[in-house]
Amino acid sequence: MSKSRVFVTGLGIISPLGLNVSATWNSINAGKSGINTITSFDSSDFETKIAGEIKGFDPLDYLDKKEARRTDRFVQLAVGATNQALIQASLDLSTIDAAETSVIIGSGIGGIQTLSQQYAVLSEKGPGRVSPFLIPMMLADMASAHVSMITGALGTNFCTISSCSSSADAIGLAAKLIRNNESEVVIAGGSEAPICPIAVAGFGNMRALSRNNAEPQKASRPFDEKRDGFIMSEGSAVLILESLNNVIKRGVKPMAELIGYASTSDAYHITEPSPSGKNAARAVQMALAAAEVEESQLDYINAHGTSTPLNDLRETIALKIALGNHANNVAISSTKSMTGHLLGASGALEAAISIMAMINSIVPPTINLENPGTGCDLNYTPNISISKPIRTVMSNSFGFGGHNSVLIFTQPKNL
Repeated sequence: MSKSRVFVTGLGIISPLGLNVSATWNSINAGKSGINTITSFDSSDFETKIAGEIKGFDPLDYLDKKEARRTDRFVQLAVGATNQALIQASLDLSTIDAAETSVIIGSGIGGIQTLSQQYAVLSEKGPGRVSPFLIPMMLADMASAHVSMITGALGTNFCTISSCSSSADAIGLAAKLIRNNESEVVIAGGSEAPICPIAVAGFGNMRALSRNNAEPQKASRPFDEKRDGFIMSEGSAVLILESLNNVIKRGVKPMAELIGYASTSDAYHITEPSPSGKNAARAVQMALAAAEVEESQLDYINAHGTSTPLNDLRETIALKIALGNHANNVAISSTKSMTGHLLGASGALEAAISIMAMINSIVPPTINLENPGTGCDLNYTPNISISKPIRTVMSNSFGFGGHNSVLIFTQPKNL
């Protein structure tokens, strides 16, 4: 049996920039930051007091009161993004074979808010007061599990956990299910809700977070010489992936085709990317080979671009190795300059943003890029979005532990 092509038919986004795809995209296009002072807890004793929080999200828009009480915020966000994506795809799962529908939703740290809250209960009130729902609320696979239960999807159902690459890997593995004719539809993406005291303290004490508390909206500054760490954010993004057969059968117009995915490991350090950039470059080259496109055909790259001193430089090195001279020509940007870093959900969010960039023929900006740092000398689209025909896009996700994951999308054609 021949391998199926893989199409994106729906997107769902809940982010610090908005509660849906259009609100998020409009803010991205306008170069608007979603970073501000933390309001969900008292951060006055913390060295980092800023984050990308979602404003106005109500889980009761997507879940009943009982389910909302028994789910962590990262699950609630995933359910919301899935609902949006299914609506955009005009996909009624009751009309297709549930056994042919799968769910893969990645998360880097799962229900850490619930774990943090219940540990406080244990410390203050004793073990008898710890919630019996602690474990099912904190497990990282519970976003995919709840989405499967709510939608009735009976196919493959699991969570990818590969740090900042988690949801990019979820999408890549989802595509493999479709290519190998194991599923007709896969709900794929990521969700993260890490803004709580223990997570901010932990990342902060690693010296991974920016401490530019005085100027929150200028704190995330990928590739800039004054970058001093990433901004932790919450959110979810979900893509509906479908086989060519299912797209034709339903008569829907796809938003994009997923043509390439690859992943490699640095095998170097638990947090630091490899100085050589060679294995990140190899992931790019493998994704290009899988997509059967030349590097010169890439029109836009959504960089991992975390705003940390090491990541931005070494991603630049990797792109130069992988793309040769085209690295100097291709339009690149880091939308984390506006969204902050959604950890395990970042790959899915940036894949969705890349697709929107292609649909709208607009390269998003890297805001706060005033003076490029040493060695950061590519075209990062500083501060203002540009209009440009975009046929093929690449989204990079490089995570703690040496995970390198790359996705490539193109405009749908020859259906």
